[in-house]
Amino acid sequence: MIRSTLLGAALASLVAMPAFAQELKFANFTPPFHTVNASVIEKLNADFSAATNGSLTVRGYHGGELGGGPVEQYVRVVQGVAEIAWGLPGYTSSQFAKTMIVELPGVVPEGKSGADAIWDAMDLLAGEFPGTVPIALWTSEPNVMIMKNKVIRTPADLEGLKIRVAGATAGKVAEALGATPVQMPINQVYNALQTGLIDGVFTGSSTLDDFKLDEVADSFTFGAPLGRLSFFAVMGENAYNGLSDEARAAVDANIGRGVSNNAEAAWNATGQAGVARARMDASNTFVDLTEEEIAAFRDAVSNVVAEYVAAVDGDAALAALQK
Repeated sequence: MIRSTLLGAALASLVAMPAFAQELKFANFTPPFHTVNASVIEKLNADFSAATNGSLTVRGYHGGELGGGPVEQYVRVVQGVAEIAWGLPGYTSSQFAKTMIVELPGVVPEGKSGADAIWDAMDLLAGEFPGTVPIALWTSEPNVMIMKNKVIRTPADLEGLKIRVAGATAGKVAEALGATPVQMPINQVYNALQTGLIDGVFTGSSTLDDFKLDEVADSFTFGAPLGRLSFFAVMGENAYNGLSDEARAAVDANIGRGVSNNAEAAWNATGQAGVARARMDASNTFVDLTEEEIAAFRDAVSNVVAEYVAAVDGDAALAALQK
């Protein structure tokens, strides 16, 4: 009697378990406290799990556990090292030439999210994501100037300075302002600022919390039209095609604009929190440019958008991003 009861309980537990359970590996080159974890990785895990009664889940592998190097994240999903990964188009700018138009100053219309701008143009941008299924595409808060031992109020203040940029578009902006762009992944910026390898960085203010840049920087300039960063989270096409019909339906229902805008809102919130905290440090210098000062920067970068768009044959993509 006891044996049959135990057998019945065991069978019941097996029936209750999700059939064909699958855990998707999400490669994350940043620590688990980074904004991407809660806003993308954990959200996908919760959404996929809820849609499949727990049979499809997502697990983050943080700090480069599946392979270091932010530049190689896209390749990791194509090669099957991870099912999903996130990264920056700017790290391999030539692959994402048209996608990166969204990063240029003034491209995203006032009141529109960068995420919606990218998804509005996806018919024209999809070819830049071979071998993958885009899961989320979004942009950062507007770029600011984060400097060490330099206070920037005019374009002339940047003349000859070494400025870290994420990719080709920010590099064009830096050059237009008289600076020398230095391209490197964000996880190298802390040491580069600390050692004087670079004078500053054009990036979103979320890096103050996500990468602790205010620990090695001491001057912050806000208001200049520097554009923004863009990001992707992609799933390997082979991994996607290998899902069950139920799991694939769950993925399809929970990717795209929703998770993308969730990520973008989280980036903005992290940026606001980081700035508020950094402003409390009396040793930091904060420059909030006046309208007149902003106009000087705007004039300096006024040709950057047209020149870049022409160089990548991106007129149609620009129009779609701005519709």
